[in-house]
Amino acid sequence: MDFLELLRTTAASFQPRDALDMIIVAAISYWILSLIQGTTAVALLRGIILVLGVGLLASNLLGLAMLGWLLRNAIPALLVAIPILFQPELRRALEQVGRAGALRTQVVGTNQHTIDTVSTAAGRLAERNWGAIIVLERQIALGEYSDTGIRIDGALSVEFLLSLFYPHSPLHDGAVIIRGDRVLAAGCVLPLAETMDTGHQFGTRHRAAIGITEKTDALSIVVSEETGQIAICNNGRLVRNLDDQKLRRILPMLYKSHAGEAIPQLLRFHIPSRAS
Repeated sequence: MDFLELLRTTAASFQPRDALDMIIVAAISYWILSLIQGTTAVALLRGIILVLGVGLLASNLLGLAMLGWLLRNAIPALLVAIPILFQPELRRALEQVGRAGALRTQVVGTNQHTIDTVSTAAGRLAERNWGAIIVLERQIALGEYSDTGIRIDGALSVEFLLSLFYPHSPLHDGAVIIRGDRVLAAGCVLPLAETMDTGHQFGTRHRAAIGITEKTDALSIVVSEETGQIAICNNGRLVRNLDDQKLRRILPMLYKSHAGEAIPQLLRFHIPSRAS
């Protein structure tokens, strides 16, 4: 059977469901690649493909039966190891699926009091160069992160936030988590960012502020202890060079957007080369 005849046979047996099948597989592949873009998983996946591809090619071309047998029998073990090797990416993927399938009955914390209080407090913290991370819970509950700090469940106010981030306060190095118009917990430990594709250096505070938005749909506001600059993070993206007025305008826009939606391109300001 020549090549043209093979093409004609394939085209004759091609069904609409085959096209649908190919589109679904392509969409899933693209989604998986977009999830691991900018993470260490890219290098890991490239290494696995390179070792298996070169090894199998060499075994077939050179007739290396033992090497081919070893690589072929290693594939089942690799399938078991993949969930372990790519655990952060798989978790993020499942969270995105669950977030998309959730019923959007309400958006937590959209009241103007929370926005005004957080914006004013961030402005005063910036004036005093007091480092801070304020996390605003949305649809995904942040219970596992609030458990790493001190549970408070107190009324939200500017003075309360300033007292928590006072440099000599025992809780000032951790993050404050806000649920609705209540301070849920303080002194919380957040996950550090995994995707740092900006090409700039960040300190631990900014990496933690970005990290919590990579793993959840929360918003985070960070104040640099070194420069006094305010930044906001959403969906793994960071915007800097803000003041309390800009923050007061941006927060309602992000609250009303979909949980997985990134910060609009027009809101992305210049990112300096160093942040604390």
